[in-house]
Amino acid sequence: MAETVFDKSIKFAVRVVNLYKYLCAEKKEFIMSRQLLRSGTSVGANLREARYAQSTDDFIHKNSIALKEIAETGYWLELLAQTEYLTQVQYEDMEKDCTEILKMLTAIVKKAKQNK
Repeated sequence: MAETVFDKSIKFAVRVVNLYKYLCAEKKEFIMSRQLLRSGTSVGANLREARYAQSTDDFIHKNSIALKEIAETGYWLELLAQTEYLTQVQYEDMEKDCTEILKMLTAIVKKAKQNK
């Protein structure tokens, strides 16, 4: 059975939290990692809200916010890699999951708009 975007977002959020703890403890990086934590955990929260949307427009809106948050998360991951707080391997591993969620959300929003 395929994982849903919500399932993937929770697993991703756990990875983001653990990465945040690592960046703070080991790298003493607090600013970018805080932004990463905020955007990376927001995705699942918005998807949870979308489950209980009051209308199709509300569903599209919540998923669109989640889409913007995962895109922002990708930015912070790239910036952390380019400033050498993340190794290339760490970055590529996280970025792969980020891109997968981004693609899933893009498809969800597109389909919901078409079905509206």
